[in-house]
Amino acid sequence: MTRSVTGCIVSDRLQGKGFGSELMKLAVDFCKRNGYRCIYLWTFEGLSSARHLYEKNGFKLMEEHFGTQWGKEVKEQRFELRL
Repeated sequence: MTRSVTGCIVSDRLQGKGFGSELMKLAVDFCKRNGYRCIYLWTFEGLSSARHLYEKNGFKLMEEHFGTQWGKEVKEQRFELRL
């Protein structure tokens, strides 16, 4: 069974203040408490702060391919965390 948890984007005014790390911790803890065995997320290349957050929390880059988002081609990336 696949279940999903929707992600969020932290406002520019809040970036660098630990809110993203706290939201990531809350999401991972929720998934652990509710029996998820794996979490994955899709993003795209070039978001270095976001990638740092994912990797700091144990996510690994598992897949990349080119796709079109918002009218332009980007390299989509799938990160995964085994719980």
